[in-house]
Amino acid sequence: MTFEDLKPKVTEIINSNFSRDEKLLNICQLLQDNISYYNWVGFYFANHEAKTLHLGPYVGAETDHTVIPFGKGICGQVAESNTNFVVPDVSAQDNYIACSFTVKSEIVVPLFVNGVNIGQIDIDSHVIDPFTEADERFLEFVNQEVALLF
Repeated sequence: MTFEDLKPKVTEIINSNFSRDEKLLNICQLLQDNISYYNWVGFYFANHEAKTLHLGPYVGAETDHTVIPFGKGICGQVAESNTNFVVPDVSAQDNYIACSFTVKSEIVVPLFVNGVNIGQIDIDSHVIDPFTEADERFLEFVNQEVALLF
């Protein structure tokens, strides 16, 4: 299934009658089920007062990283930079928090609501360097849709 095929399915989930967390979980599941190299898909949400990210709905292997300080790891860096971060090979990244030895690459795209970075979508892959600009654009679309829930 292509990114273009998935877009209406994302919108359908956003417009469903599920709770916000169920919608987010369903989006994670949709992406993991349909994109072969999306092996862990989840959302983190910012607590700006505490300068921490908190794990929201996700699918994939369990993680101990339920709270991440701003600036730490890829997710923490995106909380500060407000820009997409693609890591083709996590073993070459200095400030990386390993979730699992199976993770080879990661992409993190910030989630903006009214211009404020309130969180991010985080995707880990068991493949080295699978993410392209098309992934970035698609995940930006997903986050634009998700922003409607806030």
